[in-house]
Amino acid sequence: MTPPTTTALPLAARTSGLVGSVIDSSTSLLASQTHDIVRFAMGSPAREAIPAEILAEVGADAIGAQAHDAFDYAATEGDPALRDALLEMLEGTTDATTPDRLTITSGGMQGLDLACKLFVDPGDLVAVESPTYTNGSGTALSYQAELLEVPVDRDGMQVVALREEAQRLGRRPKVIYTIPTFQNPSGATMTLERRRELLELAREWGSMVIDDDPYGMLRFAGEPLPSLHELAAGDPLVFSVRTFSKIVAPGLRVGWVDTDPSLQPLLVNAKQAMDTCTNLPMQRLVAAFLRGGHLEAHLVEQRQQYRLRKEAMQAALTEHFGGLARWTDPEGGFFLWVTFDPAIDTQALFPVALEEGVAYIPGNAFSPEGRFPDALRLCFASTPPDRIAEGVQRLRVAVDRLAGGRP
Repeated sequence: MTPPTTTALPLAARTSGLVGSVIDSSTSLLASQTHDIVRFAMGSPAREAIPAEILAEVGADAIGAQAHDAFDYAATEGDPALRDALLEMLEGTTDATTPDRLTITSGGMQGLDLACKLFVDPGDLVAVESPTYTNGSGTALSYQAELLEVPVDRDGMQVVALREEAQRLGRRPKVIYTIPTFQNPSGATMTLERRRELLELAREWGSMVIDDDPYGMLRFAGEPLPSLHELAAGDPLVFSVRTFSKIVAPGLRVGWVDTDPSLQPLLVNAKQAMDTCTNLPMQRLVAAFLRGGHLEAHLVEQRQQYRLRKEAMQAALTEHFGGLARWTDPEGGFFLWVTFDPAIDTQALFPVALEEGVAYIPGNAFSPEGRFPDALRLCFASTPPDRIAEGVQRLRVAVDRLAGGRP
């Protein structure tokens, strides 16, 4: 038999922008390890934080043996049971909304993809925070955007720097991507003043704001702020992305977007070319969880636990890295951002740390230009306090090994 001739595949030009996710790839990497590892890498709730028993209980009726219609196709904009339960859940909150603004998605990532599909053409300038969520910037790149990195400090995106950078380039971004509350990876929260400045700038430029807020319901300290959705008061330039992944369970793959009503037909058309509809059994499961009144008690417990875990991680960092690094102090969410001073190459440190039994995400993963070689992200939410202390101690051993040149 004659072997087939090697032929170059006719790949689309957009494949050059498919950068993947270091964060998501860590799941497979860690699954392949056979030794004990303290896992600060993936930004997910702890196993014990997922209300599995309650989900199983409410699921017995919602998607049980008699719920045959729960396994059919659903309306593309979302199953009425979930839409109604979600609207009721949001009533009285900073994300309160109306049915004509709501579209159910397959997790927050589909919301980001839909936003970029609707607003990003090849060559468009998209402003992203620096550091930023890898999958958010990666989604923009997959639509062949050009990225403008805007620095983040303890008060969130530096809106003044955004204006200055746009003036330097002589271009206004078509889209501004922000995680305004308990930002991934820094944990920073954009101040009220900056939120207002950002919206004013977007209106001046005619730029879309992708308002990505997976963590807003997980505040465990400080005073709540109005969301960009609330401050925008219906402004069509704000495209809000939300998800149940962080507040209930990531495996559900259920989220929603809140947009100007005029966009819903386009969202439906775009989504029908993706997955037709969000997984109906999971929509019914989430709806039953919400209708049963379980979310608020669950959030109260998780906020308490995450505060304890953040404090445990900060205490361990103080013990082992005082004088060698600095880190953020978030009032909610999942993450601490650690910067070494003097600098340590956290990419080179990673395999050593993995050998020592601790995993994290290196800082360069959160910048398309690789701006943070001396930083790393630690997720405190997924690990109990005693294991957090062990993991940070292992990290210090790895740092000492790298500094000493020991294999």
